[in-house]
Amino acid sequence: MDGLTDPSQYVRIPAEAVIGAAVLIALPRRPRMALAAVSGVALAAMTVLNLLDIGFNQYLGRGFNVVLDWSLFADAESYLEDSIGPTTTLVAVAGLIVVVLLLFVVLALSVVRLGNLLARNSGLATRGTLAAGVVWITCSSLGLQLSGVPLAADSTANALKDQAHRLSATLRDEADFRKVAKVDAFGNTPGSQLVPDLRGKDMIFTFIESYGRSAVEDPIMAPGVDATLDARTKALAKAGFHAKSGWLTSATYGGSSWLGHSTTMSGLWISNQQRYRTVMASDHLSLTDAFKKTGDFDTVGVMPGVVKGWPEQNWYGLDKVYNAFQLGYKGPKFSWSTMPDQYTLQQFQDRVHSKKPADGKSRMSFLILTSSHTPWAPIPKMVPWDRLGDGSVFDSIEKAGNPSSYTLTDDTHSKQEYGKSVQYTVTALTQWLERYGTENTVLVFLGDHQPNAHVSGNHASRDVPVSIVAKDPKLLDRIGSWNWTDGLRPAHDAPVWKMSAFRDRFLTAFGSTPHPKKN
Repeated sequence: MDGLTDPSQYVRIPAEAVIGAAVLIALPRRPRMALAAVSGVALAAMTVLNLLDIGFNQYLGRGFNVVLDWSLFADAESYLEDSIGPTTTLVAVAGLIVVVLLLFVVLALSVVRLGNLLARNSGLATRGTLAAGVVWITCSSLGLQLSGVPLAADSTANALKDQAHRLSATLRDEADFRKVAKVDAFGNTPGSQLVPDLRGKDMIFTFIESYGRSAVEDPIMAPGVDATLDARTKALAKAGFHAKSGWLTSATYGGSSWLGHSTTMSGLWISNQQRYRTVMASDHLSLTDAFKKTGDFDTVGVMPGVVKGWPEQNWYGLDKVYNAFQLGYKGPKFSWSTMPDQYTLQQFQDRVHSKKPADGKSRMSFLILTSSHTPWAPIPKMVPWDRLGDGSVFDSIEKAGNPSSYTLTDDTHSKQEYGKSVQYTVTALTQWLERYGTENTVLVFLGDHQPNAHVSGNHASRDVPVSIVAKDPKLLDRIGSWNWTDGLRPAHDAPVWKMSAFRDRFLTAFGSTPHPKKN
């Protein structure tokens, strides 16, 4: 991003322009105009790709993938609608489309006009092009720079080379990953040999949106978040619960939460949309499906962020899923989040947790909490649990909260409000556990990814906290060799694993027997 505002960027000599000028001077009129028009369109396309690269690096910590990332635009539009309203989003999207179309037209016409100008003044243009070529070769050979930036530029060629490399790597990765996904250390394990040490337990897996290492260690967010984690650790201990915490390195950053969810549950590194689709269409064992495969657990999902069909339910092995429309919420949305996490947890209690499964089974629950989703304004506040009702109690809280623009335009505000949202969700989750947890409750909760660079910074790690909470000390003894930190706040030097390592380590710790399924 800084390069766009650096004046030295605009005094560089682009090799592509020198070569293009030489070719346009030499061509007859019709071929020259055709080539000029195509070159203008190509230049516009590269400009759009460069801008997409900048945006993706800022929000997702990676460049734009021309094969896989087009589907994310629909999610981006939905996010804008939730943040700034449907009307403003419609205007913004329409304006952006017009600007992009104008860019293609203007650049195409501009290069055509430039080609005609060069042809009309071929003598002067030829001498100027030769001089520019000599200067470029000299600057390149001597490595001359201005403010640390090479004067001889070939950035467009390098950008094309980079995009071609990404395309080739994506196609290779798709083929290679299909083979990897067919290998599964527990793929042929009988249900009787999966998680035997958790039979009879009330098992809950919970993801907290954007709960990343920055929340625990950044100087702006950490004081409030760490105080909350320490206070909630003490409150849980008073209620008889114990916790251990560590770090996982997420497969995604800043967004695409489903990649973090599926990486944790599959034991595979699912870092892009193609890998996700491959796994969802496979029979690779998910951690949640392992509980269903035992025959001793009912499996249920509570997904307040799901607002359309969710075929992934089958891969996750969930008997029942409650989406945003099935939780009875009548209160206001909080920007992207359809409902406050405290309400979601109470609905989970009322509709699922308070009811015993049929046939004497145990239950495995899978929850996705969303109140800490960007843009972190407005954010909900805790209310008395017995006043939650249908969620209307949150009307006044939402109206009194900050508008989305409060964080969209100010990084410091983003950090502050993000920290508050994490404190809110951790408080809601652990208060729920205090109120409704039993001797058999085992809660695993973790972040899906770090927040975007506006909050976590341009060089943040991809680490997220993960905690296991239970009353049974013998259960936590089974993960003693993991060397995790006691309590809800992982130490800075606590072990860091790749997120894809969690499934197999968890299954092994609780007695599962590997029976590999090989490619």
